[in-house]
Amino acid sequence: MHLAYVALGANLADPANQIRAALAALTELPQSTLLRASSLYRTAPVGIAHQPDFINAVAALETTLAPHELLDELFAVEAAFGRRRDYHHAPRTLDLDLLLYDGEVIDSARLTLPHPRLHLRAFVLAPLLEIAPDCRIPGRGLASAWLPAVSMQAIEKLAP
Repeated sequence: MHLAYVALGANLADPANQIRAALAALTELPQSTLLRASSLYRTAPVGIAHQPDFINAVAALETTLAPHELLDELFAVEAAFGRRRDYHHAPRTLDLDLLLYDGEVIDSARLTLPHPRLHLRAFVLAPLLEIAPDCRIPGRGLASAWLPAVSMQAIEKLAP
C-alpha cells in the first residue's frame, strides 16, 4: 500500500458542498481507501482576481494504484464534477491535485511530485498539516517549516 495526499479545491457551484461530495467520491476510488480528510478552509483565489473565494481541503489516501493511475482516477472525478480547463487559474467546480505519493519524486510531462507549489500555498499547507503534522516534503523537509513563508496568505478554517 502507498500513502498519497490529495488537495481539493472549488469556487463554483456551492463549493463547500462540492468538496464534501468530492471527498465522498474519493471513497469510491478503485484500490484506494480514504484515511483522513481535513477541515474545510476558505481562501482567496491565487493568480486571477475577481472570482469567488475557494473552499479547500486535503485528503489522505491509502492506495495500490501507481501514481499515474491515481492521477487518471482523480481527473475522472474532476470530469464527473464538470471540471473545465478554460484557462490557467480559471474558476472551477472541482480541482484535485496529487500532492505527495509516499516519498516519491516524479517529474514527467503529466505529473510532478511532490506538487511543485505545495510548500508555497497556505490553502494546501494548513489542511495538509492538520491531518499529517509530521509530513515531510521530499527535497524540502518538514512541511511545517514552510508555514512562515505563507503566513501572509489569508486562510479561514470553516466550522464543521
